[in-house]
Amino acid sequence: MPLPNAPSKLATILDKKELSSKNFNKLNQKNIKKTKNPVSKNLTNERSNKTIAIDSSTDIKKLKKIQKKEKNTLQSKNIKLFVLDTNVLMHDPTSLFRFQEHDIYIPMVTLEELDEHKTGMSEVSRNVRQVTRSIDTLIGASLEESIKKLNSGVPLNTLGHSDATGSLFFQTEKIDINISPGLEIEKPDNQILGIVKSLREKYKKREVVLVSKDINIRIKAKALSLAAEDYFNDSVVDDDDLLYTGTKHLAKSFWELHSKNIESWQQNGDNFYKISGPIVSELHVNQFIVEEKENNLFAIVEEIHGKSAIFKTLKDYSHTRNSVWGVTSRNKEQNFALNLLMTPEIDFVTLLGQAGTGKTLLALAAGLTQTLESRLYNEIIVTRATVPIGGDIGYLPGTEEEKMIPWMGALEDNLEVLHGGVETGGDWSRSATVDLIKSRIKIKSLSFMRGRTFINKFLIIDEAQNLTPKEMKALITRAGPGTKVICLGNIAQIDSPYLTESSSGLTYVVDKFKCWRHGGHITLQRGERSRLADFASEML
Repeated sequence: MPLPNAPSKLATILDKKELSSKNFNKLNQKNIKKTKNPVSKNLTNERSNKTIAIDSSTDIKKLKKIQKKEKNTLQSKNIKLFVLDTNVLMHDPTSLFRFQEHDIYIPMVTLEELDEHKTGMSEVSRNVRQVTRSIDTLIGASLEESIKKLNSGVPLNTLGHSDATGSLFFQTEKIDINISPGLEIEKPDNQILGIVKSLREKYKKREVVLVSKDINIRIKAKALSLAAEDYFNDSVVDDDDLLYTGTKHLAKSFWELHSKNIESWQQNGDNFYKISGPIVSELHVNQFIVEEKENNLFAIVEEIHGKSAIFKTLKDYSHTRNSVWGVTSRNKEQNFALNLLMTPEIDFVTLLGQAGTGKTLLALAAGLTQTLESRLYNEIIVTRATVPIGGDIGYLPGTEEEKMIPWMGALEDNLEVLHGGVETGGDWSRSATVDLIKSRIKIKSLSFMRGRTFINKFLIIDEAQNLTPKEMKALITRAGPGTKVICLGNIAQIDSPYLTESSSGLTYVVDKFKCWRHGGHITLQRGERSRLADFASEML
């Protein structure tokens, strides 16, 4: 490629006198006058990323109107307006920041209901106070940015929630509620429905959606042809059938595909297998491996290193010589559970299963063995969520333990089984059970757990499906050095009105702890209580 011609003239050197501020300004003004289309301002629409150039003579007010019109047009096409029911904010205090680019509308009746529930020590009251503090902080931060009118919207990303790019709107004017004649206007739910209907008529080009945890208001909204949705952001899984079960069944072709990459050895009476291959990416630590047809293998994933995993054969608790406080496993899932409960290196165990699968019995047997015989723990602590199935029995007299005794009927029944009370009967077995409860088993209420630290305890949390993720976190973080936490529950029997199978605290911890080295989970499949109970569980 030929080189360009050399310059024929020297560059002009600017005189130092011309660099003075006065001369430089004059020179700059001459250059500006020569420009045909001067641009005085460039304003950018943040949502459309479109730059608008205006002449210096353009009125700024007109430009803002044009920009606002374009913004509203874009919002009406893509961004939804979610009207939040009070129970959503009570259930999840961070729900304000869970709707990404969409806007949120809070009716005045919702603020009134929040004000009614702000006092008290319950989880709902704490959530309400957290929500009101967040709203107050949002308004305060927005006012500092010269946004003086709440009806123009408060940016939700002011407090650092970068994902929430929408705005928070309040009801700042009276809305004439016009709903079906069969609905009473005095009820808060019906007022919210009327507000949703009014907003839909006001923003015809925009989708207005009611979000509520109350199924009845959602049904009424759909009957009025209004869009309504449940709050799904707190759901761990879309379907409870997809929840982690703690087991992995090997395919028939497993040994053929992995036979070349398997190493085996024995150590301290246990058999170990080291495998490598694509199946390793599907495994979790402390997950159980099952193959019942050819080799009849029952093992646990001991370690995972990169693309290789180590299996360890299990201890057989179905044999009487390995019984735990006189209890032997009756199926493979119970054997898996006892292996988790009797392993000191595993600090957190979750047991799921329907009624009669032996969750409480296995946990108590393991706790008594490791507390009274091997002395790994110095005390068993039992607690549960006090959510009644039927009507509430009201306040109970006595101490903390005496108040919890009516809720601990399942504990006493299982202790009678463990100590032969079912066979011998009489007052002696019941008095022995009471003495054992007073000596080594302590019953605690969830209401007094905050601030406590349990050291070298065997903590059993029964009926954990009725706990929220926040309550579950508060309980598990009570564990100190040497403490083992056992969570028992059946997600098909949730009595709490605002929890589902996918949003329960028990489902939450099962999903979060499945990859932890010192945590384990198993779902018990078969009932062992009695043939009557098994038939009732299947048919009713």
